[in-house]
Amino acid sequence: MEPCHHCEALYITCKLQNCSEGNKGKPFPGYIDPNSLVVQDEYVFVQVTTGGRTIYYVSSQRDVFTPMKLPKYTLPKDLHVISTDEKRVVAAVQEWNQNDTFNLYVSESGGVYYTLALENVMSSMGPEGNVMIDLYEVAGIKGMFLANKKQESQVKTYITYNKGRDWRLLQAPDVDLRGNSIHCLLPYCSLHLHLHVSANPYTSGNIASKESAPGIIMASGSIGAELSNSNVSMYITSDAGNTWRQIFDEEYSVLYLDQGGALVAIRHTPLPIRHLWLSFDEGRLWNKYSFTSSPLFVDGVLGEPGEETLIMTIFGHVSHRSEWQLVKIDFRSIFNRRCTDGDYQTWHLQNQGETCLMGVKRIYRKLKSVARCVMGKTHSVTVISEPCDCTESDFECDYGYERRSDGKCSPAFWFLPSSMWRSCTTVSSFLNSTGYRKVVSNNCTGGVVDLYTARRQPCPRQAPRGLHLVTSDGTLTATVNSNVTFMVFLEEGSGSRTTIMLDFGNGNTISYSNISTVEDGIRHVYRSVGIYRVAATARNDLGAETVLLYLHVTCPLEHIHLWAPFVAVKSKEVNLTAVLWPSQVGTVTYIWWLGNNSEPVITLDGSVAFTFSREGINVVTVQVSAGNIILQDRKTIAVHEYFKSHLLAFSSNLDEHNPDVAEWRLDVSRIIRNSMVQATGMDREQLLVTVLPGLPTTAEFFLLPDKQVTEGKPEKTTQHLDEDALVQAKHHAFPPSYPIKPCDKSSFKLSEMVLGALNQNLVQFTLRPGVQITVYAAHLSAAPLVDTSEKHSGSAMLMLLSVVVVGLAVFVIYKFKRKIPGLSIYAQMQNEKEQEMIQSPVGPAVEATVAVATAAVAPTAVTAAVAAILPVQSQQQQKQKQKQPRPPRELVVMTSSLEPLDTVYKAHSIECIRPHPRVKFSTELPTYIDV
Repeated sequence: MEPCHHCEALYITCKLQNCSEGNKGKPFPGYIDPNSLVVQDEYVFVQVTTGGRTIYYVSSQRDVFTPMKLPKYTLPKDLHVISTDEKRVVAAVQEWNQNDTFNLYVSESGGVYYTLALENVMSSMGPEGNVMIDLYEVAGIKGMFLANKKQESQVKTYITYNKGRDWRLLQAPDVDLRGNSIHCLLPYCSLHLHLHVSANPYTSGNIASKESAPGIIMASGSIGAELSNSNVSMYITSDAGNTWRQIFDEEYSVLYLDQGGALVAIRHTPLPIRHLWLSFDEGRLWNKYSFTSSPLFVDGVLGEPGEETLIMTIFGHVSHRSEWQLVKIDFRSIFNRRCTDGDYQTWHLQNQGETCLMGVKRIYRKLKSVARCVMGKTHSVTVISEPCDCTESDFECDYGYERRSDGKCSPAFWFLPSSMWRSCTTVSSFLNSTGYRKVVSNNCTGGVVDLYTARRQPCPRQAPRGLHLVTSDGTLTATVNSNVTFMVFLEEGSGSRTTIMLDFGNGNTISYSNISTVEDGIRHVYRSVGIYRVAATARNDLGAETVLLYLHVTCPLEHIHLWAPFVAVKSKEVNLTAVLWPSQVGTVTYIWWLGNNSEPVITLDGSVAFTFSREGINVVTVQVSAGNIILQDRKTIAVHEYFKSHLLAFSSNLDEHNPDVAEWRLDVSRIIRNSMVQATGMDREQLLVTVLPGLPTTAEFFLLPDKQVTEGKPEKTTQHLDEDALVQAKHHAFPPSYPIKPCDKSSFKLSEMVLGALNQNLVQFTLRPGVQITVYAAHLSAAPLVDTSEKHSGSAMLMLLSVVVVGLAVFVIYKFKRKIPGLSIYAQMQNEKEQEMIQSPVGPAVEATVAVATAAVAPTAVTAAVAAILPVQSQQQQKQKQKQPRPPRELVVMTSSLEPLDTVYKAHSIECIRPHPRVKFSTELPTYIDV
């Protein structure tokens, strides 16, 4: 079973006759790793990976699932169930310090407690990526296994007759195929076998045995100090591994016929062949037969169904280009009679003279080697068993004990024998282990059975110890408004006298009279998101113990949205905010990738401030991790030293076609931009447009500096946005209704050109056939265009602005009664002499009286601040001003920022400029971006 770290599944049972939702059961309460379910005989195995660690569970006879108890520091990386015969589990476990080997563990009848049987068994990868363990269970003889063990960089073959309790090397044959003596002395030299079994039913593997032919094993292998892939020969044993004979000096495929009464061998070779070999005396004598007139490339051999068959099929091809050819061979004509009782003999199973194996003496009925007859379907392998007295060899080490060099079992350093008193938490007596347990399916009686068998004793009175509190699925998270099942376990303590109290951490507490009443778990529902301190307390008259669990109750994160400005000012701090839905989801981690930084910024807060130091397009990505859910959003921000912006409105029919999705807004933004460029003739690179979320549909356009105009100039202001406007206007065909006046030639503004095109309904686009959309300059603003050129700064002016804002707003309205559509407050610019100002004493900025008004701009609720510069001069100051040289005639406007405005700016007189009624000033950058 291999762990899956990023997925989960449920184990559900139901009856086939009525597998409805209401009749489904969940024997395993939590999630399991997919593809980990293994059902063999009376056992069910699953695995659960939590926190990078895998726990393996077993259910015997479809009972409750229990963690498999391997030795404490096994720490398995992988586990494979090898066998479940006779109420016992044999498992191959790859431990934390192993790479190409596995350790074999064997269990008691429940499949829960495991002890080591053999270390460092070799493994390899199969053709389909599956793990193949070099372990072979011999058919026909219970408890007999062959395994290839890695020992000091050498691979050796071992055999066991008692399910892994004892292992030994294989004795090599005395003579080779030609009768020459073989000098091979144990343990320095032995027989080693290849133990791979073919998954292809049409080809045999390296080893074969049959249930109907006990004691006969054929395998390929080598003789020497270790297993070799060179000089491979075929070997056979007819007495269950006690003695071996060499039968071929090459590899052969082997087929059992007539329940092992006849053996067929075909050579393993890439060359074409036309002969096979047949033996009737358990491989002692082989006869050569021709099965085809022309040589055949053999692809596979297949016997007819049934152990008693005497018919086999060979399939292959004459050449590599020919089709398959099948050759069917019937051996029935070779036999002229059926076997009688006189053709059989008895055979005693033994291991180097020891006949008591697995607690009994087993006697088999086998065909004599000289008999040539057909056994047929009526033949059965008769086994006569005689029980033996129990000896120490019939017992293996119990869980928590290890075998010493002298063969005795002693406790492992990590094992506390008193831990086996755990059953005392639910019953009044326990089995006191002697350090041994009888090998499962061992049928010995008497002898030393009382000496090595665990004894039942009354439970001692003891205080609670080893209290555990976990959730049923093994996690520390839960979803709000869902059932959470807490499991309480007690390792030691008088369970019938121990009370259990569980504090859920939200003001609710529940108590139980004893530990047995909470075996099925304790359910609770949390109604609010948060981190809860859950406490379980076990108490009796001898003491108490408390254990804590911190449970994170969360709400699934469904969507996130990154709020960020579409355009930002270089070297000005920008606020970035991740908005979650739902807003309360529990513990959240934010991972930010800002600008061109390769390393993320990790925060627990949903907002960060960042300053972009370079102009250009910057990408901001935020990932939000909540529980096992990670969502992200990404926005693009254009960074410039200054810019101008204005809101756009549309003809009302656009709202009917607005699905309010990001893709639609992106496409419409592109169309609007193309239309504005076409209507004005301006450089496409100086214009950005974004459609804002929500209804009614609104948008904003941004005027950006022309790099060719501003490049190399030491002082860059928004004046440069308009330096090339006249050139663009001369090359664009404006209608007669919008003439360029003489004054336009010296101070014509790019923003004026764009707004003029919008006011004359020159910006239009076709959304779909019959749906024409007109773009307007929005009338929602109470200020001119947003302007981001910065000149001076001074915190004192901010205080002055707040003091005079209300009074001057009223004054301006009263003094100048002409109403400009779209403006709630306006400021009339004075003549040239009246607008000249003197230096302010509070800083490098000029002294000015500023009227400020705010207007709510739907749908983004962006507050716009309007600033009109009014002259406040004394007569003395005016006289001093007359002596000073006149400053350049230009308008310099406010800087947008996400922080409070703390700057005051130069203001100069303006001549020959047509004030536009639908423009705005702002002290904030827009908090939306292109979507």
